[in-house]
Amino acid sequence: MLVENSTKRKLAEGQAVYGTFFRQPLPTLAEFVAMQGWDFLVFDGEHGSLEAGDIEGLARACELHDVTPMARVTTNTPPVILRFLDAGVHGVQVPWVNTVAEAEAVVASAKYPPLGHRGLAGSRQGGWGNTEPLADFTTRANCETLVIVQIETAEAAAAVAEFTAVDGVDVLFIGPTDLSASLGHPGNPGHPEVQEVMDQVAKAVVASDKTLGIFAGTAAFATEWYDKGARYFAAGFEGIVKQGTQSYLSAVKGA
Repeated sequence: MLVENSTKRKLAEGQAVYGTFFRQPLPTLAEFVAMQGWDFLVFDGEHGSLEAGDIEGLARACELHDVTPMARVTTNTPPVILRFLDAGVHGVQVPWVNTVAEAEAVVASAKYPPLGHRGLAGSRQGGWGNTEPLADFTTRANCETLVIVQIETAEAAAAVAEFTAVDGVDVLFIGPTDLSASLGHPGNPGHPEVQEVMDQVAKAVVASDKTLGIFAGTAAFATEWYDKGARYFAAGFEGIVKQGTQSYLSAVKGA
C-alpha cells in the first residue's frame, strides 16, 4: 500500500536514488533483491512480460523492506497506468513519451482529480478503503505518486525544455539505448552524436526543477552521470547479476 514514497522524499531532499529494473513475476526473488540495499525496484512491463496482476505480490515484497515499488508500464494509456498503480506500485515510469501533450497525458492518468483523471475505486494501493477514507487517499496519492517520463527519441530530446514545464512530472529519464537508435546509431550510445544529445538533455533538466534520471548499467557510468547532475539511476537486474557472476568467476578461476 502507498504510505510514504521514500524515493520521492529522497529526491526532494536532493539525494541520489538507485534502483533496478526487474521483470520476473517472482515475489520471493523480488524480496531478496529488495534486501540488497536498492532504493526502488522498477517492475518492467515494457521489456518484460509482467502484467498488472503480477504487481501486487511484487509490491508487497518491496514494502517489507522500505524499498519503493515502481512499474514501467507497457504504454502511455490511462487504463494501463491505472491498473499498475491500483495494484500497489508507488509510481510509474512511462516509455516513449515524445511530446508535451503526451507528458501531460501521463500526469493526467497518474493523478486523481483535480490534478488528473485517474479512475477511483478501492484498490490495493489505497488499502481497499480500509485504512483511510478514499477522499484522504486521493489527496495523499497525488502527493506521493512518483511520475517518470522517459526521454528516448530524437523528438523527445528536442522538446525536453518544454517537458520541464509540465506540472506533475518528477523525473525526466534518459534511455540511452533507444535514443541511440532514434538518432541513427542503434546499439551505440557512446557515439559522439548520441552523447552530445544526452548532454543537452541533461543540461536542460538540471537547470529546471525536475530530476534527471538515466539508465546506468555500471557504477562507473552512474558516477559519471552523477557529476552531470543525475540523481535517479536505474540499472538492469540481469546486467548486475552478470557483473557479479563474472567478477566472482574471474577471481576464483584466476582469469
